[in-house]
Amino acid sequence: MRRELLLSVRNPAASLNAVWFFVLVCSLFAIGIGPDKAQLAELSPGLIWVIALLAVMLSVDALFRHDYADGSLEQLLLAAQPLYFLMLARLMAQALLIAAPLALVSPLLAVMLGMPVPGLPALIVSLLVGVPTLVMIGAIGAALTVGFERGGLLLALLILPLYVPVLIFAAAAVTNAAHGYEYTGPILILIAQFVLAIALSPLAVVAGLRLNYYH
Repeated sequence: MRRELLLSVRNPAASLNAVWFFVLVCSLFAIGIGPDKAQLAELSPGLIWVIALLAVMLSVDALFRHDYADGSLEQLLLAAQPLYFLMLARLMAQALLIAAPLALVSPLLAVMLGMPVPGLPALIVSLLVGVPTLVMIGAIGAALTVGFERGGLLLALLILPLYVPVLIFAAAAVTNAAHGYEYTGPILILIAQFVLAIALSPLAVVAGLRLNYYH
């Protein structure tokens, strides 16, 4: 995790791309839909989460590509340490680097899109829990497609269907909170999905990376 965080500090553009995409596309939607505040407020929970999902997919595409190109990924696979914990640490670092900035800027974008103030806490919590799950799911696709020169489309086809459960419950939590309803149920399901991703995604990532090297 320390290595990933240091690399991000030295090359901040890689982790900021998702944030810039998030901000720009939310702004474009606000301009495209128009000044109808009621319509913006109704659409804002789903819009913000769909854009966050696309921003995560954009960032995970290059998750292993640089290490694959310079050979450090192969050395990681040959290391004496258990690969499960190495990948878990790497995925947790990437999740932190993506989820924290998105959650930080999301209240400003939500207000711009007219979301009611009661929905903001649920939005922040859902991003902090749901985005790491998206990163871990996306890492599975990134591991499977790292050996392809143009694997972006294949990556999208692999992971977008797996993103649907996270999107459903995250948008439901924010929508319920924005309308003043109870939203702890969807949040708890998001937490359960996150725990499941922590348990299983490093295993799938290791298997996908080994498949690229030893197929």
